[in-house]
Amino acid sequence: MNIRFYNSLTNSVEPFKPIHEGKVSMYVCGPTVYNFPHIGNMRPVVVFDTLRRFLNYVGFEVTYVSNFTDVDDKIIKEAEKQGKTEKELTEFFIGEFQKTTLQIGSELPNIAPKVTEYLPKIIDYVARLVELGAAYVVDGDVFFRISKISDYGCLSKINIDDLLVGARIEENNKKESPLDFALWKKTNTGLCWDSPWGKGRPGWHTECCVMIDTIFEDHYIDIHGGGYDLKFPHHENEIAQAEAMHHNKIAKYWLHNAFINFGSEKMSKSLGNVLFAKDTIEKFGGPTCRLVILNAHYRQPVSFTDETINAATQEVNKLSFAYRQLALALQINNVDVPQGKTSNMEKFLEALADDLNTANALAELYQVTKVANQILRNREINLQKASEIFKTMNAMFNVLGLDITYRKLTDDDKKIYHDYLTAKSNKDFALSDQLRIILMERNIL
Repeated sequence: MNIRFYNSLTNSVEPFKPIHEGKVSMYVCGPTVYNFPHIGNMRPVVVFDTLRRFLNYVGFEVTYVSNFTDVDDKIIKEAEKQGKTEKELTEFFIGEFQKTTLQIGSELPNIAPKVTEYLPKIIDYVARLVELGAAYVVDGDVFFRISKISDYGCLSKINIDDLLVGARIEENNKKESPLDFALWKKTNTGLCWDSPWGKGRPGWHTECCVMIDTIFEDHYIDIHGGGYDLKFPHHENEIAQAEAMHHNKIAKYWLHNAFINFGSEKMSKSLGNVLFAKDTIEKFGGPTCRLVILNAHYRQPVSFTDETINAATQEVNKLSFAYRQLALALQINNVDVPQGKTSNMEKFLEALADDLNTANALAELYQVTKVANQILRNREINLQKASEIFKTMNAMFNVLGLDITYRKLTDDDKKIYHDYLTAKSNKDFALSDQLRIILMERNIL
């Protein structure tokens, strides 16, 4: 299969050829855990989970890593506010993030490292950068020396001269250049650790480099993902450190998803238009929220509005109805409900192979659903076709992470359903209505 992705590093669509045949290494920047995740945090969760599911389906063995930043000034401030330790706060919100991840239909990463678990390795990494001359120490702080990187800005395409002249850069007289960034911050308040430079805690940009170095033996991975807002400075600074340390750019392919908007505005805490994911999912359901996200290409903005939510709700209902009716028809006729891979997904998989075009993949799913409804409208259902279409829908749901289920009928369920059909045929409306209520309560009708 000709898989291709838009690589943010080269600004072009490139054929996907992993470093090691048959295996894919993928790292996605995770959240800083000091509050409940908002629905915008779910965009990379859905996008890169779908990417992993697709790659797994077509035969790759994917190692998917996404981290938790559990040391940060915001965490320390919030813990003080709530009268908790930083660990108590972060463990709670890590649990909430994982719960929400599952509720929106995503699987948890293969590995979910925490920054606090990697402090000795982070300190060693920073010390090595100092030895290489890529970093320098000033009064207990350690800064990365941007001047050592000849192509700084290669990912974000930012011009250093323009940045120096036009950007509002926080002044720090300790730095050799205002663009140099902190690898280690001197402090003895909140979470802090001993280091060769005194007590302190790590800068944000180093943690991902160290985790990738530690988890992946090559110190170089196939895919590095995250939100578009991470391109600069976070991902740019990751690349700078990797170039100094290993003379590579960490990843062969850099993929960035666009934002989720609230109406026509970008969702943000400063605008006061943040929707907590748990509340949104509880109100509309995981499949609906996931479908709103998948309806747009990952590099295009997604809007959470009444219109997009209502449209997704209607589509989920249509998909659920056809899927459950097929399952009912098969089970009532004692046909095994099929699972697993199918050969009837060529166009669907081609859409996902084309830079993860979930919108086009969904169009193929909707076409299959139309066929399902045509089969169901026939008085005599073709059970072979029904079985094939059910298997195709099931496989598509699994790849897209749409948690749409059907009821597995018991013998008692089947008897009630047959009695219901008999009562209808005999025009015994009182009995048929009574049995229909039972079937509806059991989520069969």
